[in-house]
Amino acid sequence: MEMDFENRILSPSEIPIDALGDDNPLRPKRLEDYIGQDKVKENLSVFIQAAVQRGEALDHVLLYGPPGLGKTTLAGIIANELGTNLRITSGPAIEKPGDLAAMLTSLNEGDVLFIDEIHRLSRAVEEILYPSMEDFAIDIVTGKGQMAASYHLPLQKFTLVGATTRAGQLTAPLRDRFGVILRLELYSPAELAQIVKRSAGILDMPIDDEGALEIASRSRGTPRIANRLLKRVRDFAQVISNGVINAESAKTALDKLEIDELGLDANDRRLLDALVRFYKGGPVGIETLAAAIGEEAVTIEDVYEPYLMQIGFLSRTPRGRCITAAGCKHMGYDFEGVTVASQPTLFDENI
Repeated sequence: MEMDFENRILSPSEIPIDALGDDNPLRPKRLEDYIGQDKVKENLSVFIQAAVQRGEALDHVLLYGPPGLGKTTLAGIIANELGTNLRITSGPAIEKPGDLAAMLTSLNEGDVLFIDEIHRLSRAVEEILYPSMEDFAIDIVTGKGQMAASYHLPLQKFTLVGATTRAGQLTAPLRDRFGVILRLELYSPAELAQIVKRSAGILDMPIDDEGALEIASRSRGTPRIANRLLKRVRDFAQVISNGVINAESAKTALDKLEIDELGLDANDRRLLDALVRFYKGGPVGIETLAAAIGEEAVTIEDVYEPYLMQIGFLSRTPRGRCITAAGCKHMGYDFEGVTVASQPTLFDENI
């Protein structure tokens, strides 16, 4: 049975239910409204203020970290704080050097160009980006053979904001051209609870502190997931608690969605359960594990494993994947010999 991960409610990547129009009201517009990432905000505030005082464009900024933490939101905030326009694109969308050249020549003085998934730029496009970042100019060659001609086009000084979830895949020449490199970290439950309460206020949802914390604690440290769960909990609260989100209605809703107190869903638990029941806790190769649960190996590596490893439930070894003692305990197994505990398992329940 293949898992539907593309629209998975706990996916940190953006999915259709996140869409709230082009101008998402849940996105903060100013640095003072941005919750969490205190070190990033503090440094970024200094850099922006200094650039504004000097009347210069802000140095190029690279934002990296797991998906769903607010990299796109920060790009918009940078443009707002600088008082300039924001142009948004992504690495896969820029197919040819001419596409990037057209975008760069249309920028005004001080504008912010945001490139999401910048690690996925093609090599040819990246070559155009180097001189534009360093010298604010591009060289374009037209024609072939004796008819070839080279044009040197100066650009307005702009700020490139690049975002990536895989900083290690950036080439060294591109990475070295960013003057400001900032890493975004996962959020604490307390920070996420603040975000949930702010979003609930914007969406006109009555919520108390306990309800916000219940949602936050199951959101995997990711604001995007927290806001997504808030919308689903609202539906349950509207029916079972007169539209008020409290601890009871939030817990009931999240239990119905099969999201446990650590943010694991049925698919995460199925993977851990298979490790124990079929392979005595591991080690087991990724391809073998993928075949056992009916999923592709790349999906396990990119979608399921990162969070399970962050919370210490799964480990990678040279011989394969292993469940940890903490993972066994959470699943109701005895780690010594990995024997089944008294309660029924997820496979027994046909989840």
